[in-house]
Amino acid sequence: MEQRLEAMSEDGVLTRIGQAIMLHRAGDREEARNRLSALWHEIGPQGDAFHRCALAHYMADTQDDPRDELDWDLRALEAAEGFVTERPQGTGPAAGETGVVAVPGEGPGTRHHPLVALRAFFPSLHLNIAADYAALDRPADARAQLLRARASVNALADGEYRQGLRDAIDRLELQLGGAAGRTP
Repeated sequence: MEQRLEAMSEDGVLTRIGQAIMLHRAGDREEARNRLSALWHEIGPQGDAFHRCALAHYMADTQDDPRDELDWDLRALEAAEGFVTERPQGTGPAAGETGVVAVPGEGPGTRHHPLVALRAFFPSLHLNIAADYAALDRPADARAQLLRARASVNALADGEYRQGLRDAIDRLELQLGGAAGRTP
């Protein structure tokens, strides 16, 4: 049991998620899906919310059916929202946290408190869910998620990640034929 717990350490889990992502990006979608699925079962429903969020977020990308992709994206959002709402009240931001979320890899200090890392996921999660709804011909649901994506992208620090998300939100809005919460 101790060996399993050691294998499930934060670095071990994130490393294994990263390895599956690399497989997917290299074109081995099925093996990536198999590895993420096995890891999902190891983590379990009571596992670390950040790990569950990240894993489900990337597991969605390995799905062939848009309904399955939506299910995984909703699991990722549920894990992220659960972590944020379970945080003890009155704890405020951790040392060094601000209202603006820095994205790992976009400057100095790439390690962040899990809450900061989860906040960085929200715009992408909402955007992915919006795209899922669009693929399922549910434009009203897609627009509602785009509103949430646009609102949450403003919490990110300026940079390529933030701009890339804004551009993707704009593209999906155009595809749906209407603006979702855009301010002039």
